Amino acid sequence: MLAASLVDSVLGRFGYAAVFAFVGIESLGIPLPGETMLIAAGLYAGTTHNLSIEVIVIAAASGAIIGDNIGFGIGHWGGYRLLLRYGRYIRVDESRIKIARYLFMRHGGKVVFFGRFVSVLRTYAAFLAGTARMSWPPFLLFNATGGIFWAVAWSLGAYFAGAYIQSLSTPVNIALGILAVVVIVVFTLVLRREEKNLSVEAERAFPGPLQAP
Repeated sequence: MLAASLVDSVLGRFGYAAVFAFVGIESLGIPLPGETMLIAAGLYAGTTHNLSIEVIVIAAASGAIIGDNIGFGIGHWGGYRLLLRYGRYIRVDESRIKIARYLFMRHGGKVVFFGRFVSVLRTYAAFLAGTARMSWPPFLLFNATGGIFWAVAWSLGAYFAGAYIQSLSTPVNIALGILAVVVIVVFTLVLRREEKNLSVEAERAFPGPLQAP
């Protein structure tokens, strides 16, 4: 209730800027309720018509893309250095860093695109992609595409469905969250089983010692 009240208060005062800021900050890796702000803005536009739904979509998509790219940069330039230097203390040695880079190189686009629709991944996927040294051009492509689809889907859904979307958003997010947990567990089990083979493939892709920029 407190979070919803805060969102409503900020939205009423700052309008489009609030949508841009909340979504952008969440995408940086800071867990603000960016999606809640987007849904609230869509509902507000649909019931009062004091905000333009087109501008809401642009503000949300822009915040998602810009925030994610800043988060990617932080992971790329800061997180990667930290992993190389201190990763062994949390059981992330150079071999596992190479595996992460290899997996993001092959499947990172899917994680970036679909992660926009799952709460935890929406906050951290860009940072993780940067840390894993995913190439920036494909990251930008999948990030921008996912951000635009997400902004359009949630804002228009809230706009046209009105208050009914509030009763749908919670079970949908729960279902997506459960699905994300299942995928992560299965992925972890497969990764552990295939870690030796993946290590060989990752070493072939990134031979020699890794160097921080």
